[in-house]
Amino acid sequence: MKDIAAITSVVPHRHPALLVDRIAEIEPGRRLVAYKAVTLAEPAYRDVPEDAANEEYDYPLGQLLESWAQCAVLLSCWERPNANVLDGQVVLLARTRDVRVLGPVRPGSVVVHEVTMVRALGDSFITSGRSTVDGHPVLEVGQLTLALRPAELLRAPGSTTDGRS
Repeated sequence: MKDIAAITSVVPHRHPALLVDRIAEIEPGRRLVAYKAVTLAEPAYRDVPEDAANEEYDYPLGQLLESWAQCAVLLSCWERPNANVLDGQVVLLARTRDVRVLGPVRPGSVVVHEVTMVRALGDSFITSGRSTVDGHPVLEVGQLTLALRPAELLRAPGSTTDGRS
């Protein structure tokens, strides 16, 4: 099993933006299985009133998809880690297709993300997969495409690697 130190050596995300807790399985360039525990401590629940209906505790789709996408980045970049987006290669989300929400995710859930590499084309990666909670599908991703691009090409003219202009 791969822990937070292994995850953060590959991706730049940190609390509260890091949405992957543990990698259970990884076959670099082929497939990955990872976990995300959803708790009431998530920023998404900060303004939910105590008397809210269950549906108001549904984990936001954007957060669920971001968590799955972080797993796709981990699979795609496992053998070329770069936790510093100000240098080296930056991972960009290029496209998503055929994303289907199949069920709610609520506090107390442990989401199991499964990501498969469909194709690696140099610095571009096509992935697909799904997420489950207690064995029940909650998300399907038909296709998510990532592209690696040099950080210096993405910087605003005149900016520096420390973020200052």
